[in-house]
Amino acid sequence: MASNGESGDNVWIIGASMTRFGRYPDKDLIDLGAEATMAALDDAGMTMTDMEVMGAGNLMEAASGVGQRLQKQVGQNGIPVYNVANACATGATAIRCVYMAIKAGEADTGIAVGLEQMGKAGLLGSAPRSDKNVFEPSGRYGSVMSVEGRVGTTLMPGVFAQAGMEYANAHDGVDFEQFAKVAEKNHQHSTLNPLAQYQKAFSLEEIMGADMMAYPNTLLMCCPTGDGAAAVVLVSEEKLRTLSDEQRKRAVRISASVMTSDPWTESDQVQPDVNTLTRAAAQEAYETAGVDPQDLDLVELHDCFATAELIHYDNLGLCAPGEAGKFIDERGPWRDGTTPVNVSGGLISKGHPLGATGVANLFEVTTHLRGEAGDRQIENAKVGLTHVIGLGSACAVHVLEKATV
Repeated sequence: MASNGESGDNVWIIGASMTRFGRYPDKDLIDLGAEATMAALDDAGMTMTDMEVMGAGNLMEAASGVGQRLQKQVGQNGIPVYNVANACATGATAIRCVYMAIKAGEADTGIAVGLEQMGKAGLLGSAPRSDKNVFEPSGRYGSVMSVEGRVGTTLMPGVFAQAGMEYANAHDGVDFEQFAKVAEKNHQHSTLNPLAQYQKAFSLEEIMGADMMAYPNTLLMCCPTGDGAAAVVLVSEEKLRTLSDEQRKRAVRISASVMTSDPWTESDQVQPDVNTLTRAAAQEAYETAGVDPQDLDLVELHDCFATAELIHYDNLGLCAPGEAGKFIDERGPWRDGTTPVNVSGGLISKGHPLGATGVANLFEVTTHLRGEAGDRQIENAKVGLTHVIGLGSACAVHVLEKATV
């Protein structure tokens, strides 16, 4: 059951924002980061003058002091800046840096920003960009993320394709169609999200009939690259008590913030283990927050590929062990199901600007817990979970709870 206790060292989200994910040839990285930063500060009713620490998550320009560059545009006040690069877990790691500074008593306020400008470039370390096209919301067509084709297994499409097939081979009731149903759901969910990069529904037949990237993931089962930024403002329990009644009512408590990386094993397996570190992070997060998976009203998890989402149903305990296929068949993760998953459209439709993703996940859950998600709102949402995994390897899980003050 969800925990009711609220200790004095809680950390709260009081401001959250994200840009629409997409492609912005007329803006640079810092423009996008500044837009999200200023919007989050406005949402919190604060300014940069009030901030005591900053976390800046960015992968593509990680060596360039992105946080300091961002401050030159939004306001410099001499505070510590943590520039973070941690694969796809970059944004969530930036949040954790600010979270830990507040938990340690070094700050009462802080802002975490995830920002990325990828354009039509492929994922880091990927093969040359594909010439295949995917529908853009504007009606134009644009190149999608680089893929390694039908036989490669050393890059991201192959890693997650193999992980999905290993799960399918180990459990009855999982095949190509169950993986495709994940993408069908997320594309449908995206039609309600004005901030999603793609907002177009596709039939199951269209998804299964799309060009094969790395079996069983077709083109419409893969996330796109793009540009975007997201930001959250965090405060301590002590600081929260000084804020207005309205600010406190909209506050969202971070009841667990957990990060893991791959443990050492004697296995000679070359492929990254996308399961163990997620299971470890989830277990610790549930114990820390005092919640069980059945307490979750919504989940934003890392669906870089449809296969990834399906196996993480099991890794996060959203279904009975081995029953991820049954879970999607019974529509459990749809917005009207038992545990809505990726009501934002997920990475598959919302988009995946690497450094921004982990922060955008918390923005999405925060928005629902506040009751401010508009047409995509999950009614009476009180507890939510975010999950992101960056191969290298890193996993971050956050549990968020609606304010009771």
